Amino acid sequence: MNKRFYIASEEELKRGEVTDIYFKRTKEILKKKGKDAKVVAEISCGSLPRDWKWGVLAGVEEVAKLLEGYDVNVDSLAEGTIFRSKDLLAGMRMPVINISGYYSEFCELETEILGFICQASGIATSAARLRKIVGKEKMLLSFGIRRMHPAIAPMIDRSCYIAGFDGISCVLSAEMLNLEPIGTMPHSLIILFQDQVSAWKAFDEIMPKIVKRIALVDTYYDEKIEAVKAAENLAELDGVRLDTPSSRRGNFRDIIREVRWELDIRNYKDIKIFVSGGINEETLLKLKDSEVDGFGVGTYVSNAPTIDFSMNIVEIDGKPVAKRGIFSLEKQVYRCPNCFEDVIIPAKIKEKPTCKRCKREMKPLLKPLIRDGKLATKLPSLQEIRAYVLEQLEKFEI
Repeated sequence: MNKRFYIASEEELKRGEVTDIYFKRTKEILKKKGKDAKVVAEISCGSLPRDWKWGVLAGVEEVAKLLEGYDVNVDSLAEGTIFRSKDLLAGMRMPVINISGYYSEFCELETEILGFICQASGIATSAARLRKIVGKEKMLLSFGIRRMHPAIAPMIDRSCYIAGFDGISCVLSAEMLNLEPIGTMPHSLIILFQDQVSAWKAFDEIMPKIVKRIALVDTYYDEKIEAVKAAENLAELDGVRLDTPSSRRGNFRDIIREVRWELDIRNYKDIKIFVSGGINEETLLKLKDSEVDGFGVGTYVSNAPTIDFSMNIVEIDGKPVAKRGIFSLEKQVYRCPNCFEDVIIPAKIKEKPTCKRCKREMKPLLKPLIRDGKLATKLPSLQEIRAYVLEQLEKFEI
C-alpha cells in the first residue's frame, strides 16, 4: 500500500476497512454457518475517566454519515447531550446509541463507530468541564492540535467548540467549521526580529485590521515590563498574552495581578490579558476569578482521556440476550426536563415515566437517527450543538 501518511481515507472508513480483524472473521463464520440474525446492539460505557460525574456525547454526526446507506436503524442521544455512565438508581449502563439490523450488516463498522465517539466525547467532556469552571464571561481557546496527530485536528477543535470553547487556532478546522481561526504570535516571530517592539510593530503593520492585536509579552523581559512596552508602542493594542514557562512562573496569579496593575495605572484598562501554557482544571480553578480575560488551552483538552464506550448485543430476533455485566433488551432513556434525573426502561414500554422528584412527565433521549439506511432527522448545526451543551451545563455540577 503506497501512502504518504498513516491515515485512513473517507472511502476506506465508509467501507469499514478500519476494523479489527476478528469482526471480519466473525462475519465470515456467521455467513457460512447461517447464524446471522437481527440484533439490537447497545453502545454504553461502564464508567467515566478521572472520576467525572458526566460526559458530553460527541461524534454522532460522523457515526450517522458512516452508517448512512447501510441497512440499519439507529437511535441516538442528540450530539452534545450530557450523559451519566449509569442510571443512579439501578446501576444500569446508560445507552447512548442503539443499532438494530442484521449483525453482518454493521459488525465490521464497530471499531470505527466507537473510535468516532470515544475520543471526541472525551475531548468534549474535558472542554465542557473547563467552561463550567470559568463560567460564561472568560474566553477559552483551543490551542492543542500540535500535540496530536494532525489528521484529527478538525475533530479536536470541533469537539472543543461544541463543548463551549470560543475559538480555535487551526486553519483547516476553521475552514471546515466556518469559523475564523484565532491566534496571536509565536515566540519565534519575536526572536527572529531579536526585538519585541519591532516584532509587534511588524505584526501591526502587516496583519489586516480584522486580526486582533494581541502581543506576546514574555519572551525576554519581565511580563509587566513587556506588557507596558507593548501598550506604549501599539496604538490599537487589544490584549497581551502570557505564555510564561512553568520554571519561571513562581506565583502566576501574582504575575498576572502585576501586569493588570501596571496597565491600569497607565490608563490601559481596556487591554485584555490572556494566558496560555499548561492550562488545566487545577490552574483554571486558581485563576478563574483573577484578572485573566481568556485562556489558551492545549494538551489538556487535545489529549483528554477517551471515554471507554463499548458495543454489546442486547437482543437477538426480539429476544433478550446479553453477556455478563450487561442488562439485556433494547432500552430507552428518559430525562426529567426540570431536574435532569434519568430513568432507563425497556424500549417496548411506550408509557412515559414520571419524575419521582418533580412529578413531571419525562422526555425520551434516544431518538431516531437512521431508518432503513437513511437519515431520519436533520443533523443539528455546530452552533445548535454548542448552545445545547451550554444550556445543559447550567443543570450539571462538576
